[in-house]
Amino acid sequence: MAITNFSDLLSEARLQPDAQRLLFVFTRAELPDNPSAEQRARFEQGEGGVLTPVLCVDKAPEELSDMAALVAESHNTGVEWDIVFVGALSGRGGEEPAADQAEAQLERMVESLKMGNVDAFLALDRQGEAVRIG
Repeated sequence: MAITNFSDLLSEARLQPDAQRLLFVFTRAELPDNPSAEQRARFEQGEGGVLTPVLCVDKAPEELSDMAALVAESHNTGVEWDIVFVGALSGRGGEEPAADQAEAQLERMVESLKMGNVDAFLALDRQGEAVRIG
């Protein structure tokens, strides 16, 4: 199944035989350091820039209802974001992944995203629609 939105993601995660933790890294579009005039102009038109990780959280699929609820929950943090990257971590033998496993994987995701490696993750906009980065 091709995942094209947040609803697809939840459905697919809930169908997995092993317990899942969904890993979310929220990013904000920003100008790169020392931007050129062209980069600044594109950014002001809503294009380009760099995606900087600003918030991360892990959730069981059962803790999530829809994208609107996730956006509302993130709003309570006071942190603004533009794109959320999603990964998944599987448990074993009916046990969900331990909190320290999820934390370590989130840290790896953040580092990977800082390096510009976005292809391994699902990227969603604030409406829960998959977006292609790059």
